[in-house]
Amino acid sequence: MTPTKWWHYVLLAIFVGGLSVIALVAIAAAIIYPSLPSLDALTNYQPKLPLRVYSEDGYLIGEFGEERRAFINIDQVPQNLKDAVLAIEDRRFYQHNGIDTTGILRAIKNNVSGRSHEGASTITMQVAKNFFTVPNGKRTMITKINEALLAIKIEHSLSKDKILELYINQIYLGQRAYGFAAASQVYYGKTLDKLNLAETALLAGLPKAPSNYNPFTNPKRSMGRQQEVLHDMFRFGFLKENDYQAALKQPLRFKVTKQSRDLSADYVAESVRDALYAQYQEEIYSSGLNVYTTILKANQEAANAAVREGVLDYDLRHGYRGPEKILDIASLPIPEYSAKNKKNALDIALDDFEVFNGFIPAIITSVSPKSIQAHTKSGEDIVVTDKGLAFVDKMLHDKDPAKRLLKEGAVIRVIKNEDAWRIVQLPQVESALIALDPENGAIRALVGGFDFNQSKFNHVTQAWRQPGSSFKPFIYSAALEKGYTPATIVEDAPLNFSAAETGNKDWSPQNYENSFEGPISLRKALAHSVNTVAIRVLQNIGPEYAQSYITRFGFEAKKHPAYLTMALGAGSATPWQMASAYAVFANGGYRVKPNLISKIVDQHGKVISRTVFDHASNGAPRVIDSRNAFIMNSMMQSVIRNGTAAKALKLGRSDIAGKTGTTNDHIDAWFAGYSPKQVAIAWVGFDTPKPLGRGETGAVAALPIWIKYMATALKGSPEMAMRMPDGVVAMNIDPTTGTRDDSGVTEYFYHENPPPLVEADLPPLLDGSQNPDELGGNSPLTNQPQQVLQPDIALPARPVPTSPSPPPSSGHSDAQSNAARLLNTH
Repeated sequence: MTPTKWWHYVLLAIFVGGLSVIALVAIAAAIIYPSLPSLDALTNYQPKLPLRVYSEDGYLIGEFGEERRAFINIDQVPQNLKDAVLAIEDRRFYQHNGIDTTGILRAIKNNVSGRSHEGASTITMQVAKNFFTVPNGKRTMITKINEALLAIKIEHSLSKDKILELYINQIYLGQRAYGFAAASQVYYGKTLDKLNLAETALLAGLPKAPSNYNPFTNPKRSMGRQQEVLHDMFRFGFLKENDYQAALKQPLRFKVTKQSRDLSADYVAESVRDALYAQYQEEIYSSGLNVYTTILKANQEAANAAVREGVLDYDLRHGYRGPEKILDIASLPIPEYSAKNKKNALDIALDDFEVFNGFIPAIITSVSPKSIQAHTKSGEDIVVTDKGLAFVDKMLHDKDPAKRLLKEGAVIRVIKNEDAWRIVQLPQVESALIALDPENGAIRALVGGFDFNQSKFNHVTQAWRQPGSSFKPFIYSAALEKGYTPATIVEDAPLNFSAAETGNKDWSPQNYENSFEGPISLRKALAHSVNTVAIRVLQNIGPEYAQSYITRFGFEAKKHPAYLTMALGAGSATPWQMASAYAVFANGGYRVKPNLISKIVDQHGKVISRTVFDHASNGAPRVIDSRNAFIMNSMMQSVIRNGTAAKALKLGRSDIAGKTGTTNDHIDAWFAGYSPKQVAIAWVGFDTPKPLGRGETGAVAALPIWIKYMATALKGSPEMAMRMPDGVVAMNIDPTTGTRDDSGVTEYFYHENPPPLVEADLPPLLDGSQNPDELGGNSPLTNQPQQVLQPDIALPARPVPTSPSPPPSSGHSDAQSNAARLLNTH
């Protein structure tokens, strides 16, 4: 038939052109198809899973890797998620062969008519793109043809369910989350099977544009996309109308933070990452290893709260320093100034301020004597009144207008307690807490500082600080092995060392309250942290002997030079070391190794490493006599019952013991304490050592943190009295003389070292005026048949002066200068 009309020629041209395009596509396909990449990446899919760190009871602490992933088998994917994904992305997925011709024609029609703007990419084509196209690469016509041909190849090689499984696990959904299982944890903090329909629909809407529909940054846009998903599910028969309407009304609750975790323990997570990186290097970030720590969620949360409240209380005692910055709200660069744009301007200004440990930055918008209105970084407009203003009340009512810095534009910090807002400030002081099980060394809680994002320096493991009087129990333990008893009477009187004796300058150590009681028992001296007694005891037993003895507890001899200042904790120790050392007293004399990692599991659930814990009396070495541990435990219980840590009586337990520690000028504050099942060490100080302030002792700054933690850690745990071991006798004594007295108080002794019958039998050296070697062989302090255990590390003998030689301090991490500081500890 010969064309006779002009439109005949048009149709012919279209027909010929179409055939030409089809021929060209066929030729291109014939050339390109054989050169398509192998599908090994799909058939042997090995996702790059991040390193994940968990608590012992299965709560996610942190993850490390460029991509957040969590693989899920297709048969474990909830049906609601499958339906939502198919409805919004590719409802003909189970009908087409990789390229949806019907969908392409529909998209062309809708786009040309202006009815809607939509693409025609199938799920299989998206899988091809995700696996075989360079991310963010230039997308040419050849690229799209490659993806289409790959989709056909994939359809010929894999089942539909397998393709959908790959898509569900590989697709990017924002917040570094790849796959729906990971996104569920990131956005909701729960697994896919725990999501309701509304939550599932929101995730299903993310693949189109994860950044645009991110509920953290664009909540309104993400809700609009979620409603579109639900509508398509209803429209295409995946939902009944009543389910559709119910889903539209379901509230969405996202995670409090954008971090993918169940439990805040950043210092723990980083310690684990560091340990594994040292072994596996970069491989850990795509290894899929799951590391289970010894941390318990309840304990860690209690430690987090205790440290935070302890730091808050410290700041309350020392007053409000003022706002972090004062902004000129009127000059913020937002055009067409209006109420709405004012909020936008405040939000932009607050981008420069981070949230640390729940301390939210806010800009004051209005001030009155009884209330402060502010706009927070989270977008809320709040009012702070009543007790919430207690911290800043003085500044609000200062008579000098120049000192009233809380005004419009001031940047402050707020937290919410229950239903009320409270003004706080970012602390300058730091604090740390570590708790472990003394039976096996398993670490139950670790807080390395106020906030990991503010300072990644882990004060538990990295801060070498003077332990102050919290070190005295180790000196007293050494003294028990030299014949001392809790009833030994020692003179609490002034001490003076000449420059010739110290090799530097005169030294006159003082007690904390600058008073002296005269002769007192060792038990009372420890309970009240009497410095002069501790120094006399160390002088009598010999600093070199004590230096060697403390290595039994895990201390390094070089960190504690053999000077008399050792008695006052002038060496260097970390809270980690202190926890391990106090565990020896708590478990009856065994040295257990602190452990943070319980087991390591690969991505398939196979345990590839498990920590073998040495238990007290079963694998762990005995380092001190059980009698020594029992008596020291009894003496440290007196610290709580009627000594410097009496505040701990509020716990209402009789099985707790410990020791306060305060260094010279109140630079470090400690409390080291335990029950038979839990050892906890609390520390407070500044990163750059400087005084905490008058009265900031271990009992004031650190002990409340320990009490708050232990109140939770020991809740429901029955009291356990330490069993009195063989070789210990209980006898009644006169506490003022240390001699036997049937009507006196009960005291404990090694059976071979009972108290004297009468005062005349007391040795003459206990005023510190004589050395043990000068007394001959009859002194109970030098000639008792004691069981003296050798330390794990044999230290070479070397001449060390028995008097202190204190050069000036050069910093808190220098052990030698620390040892030489002159302390008035408490």
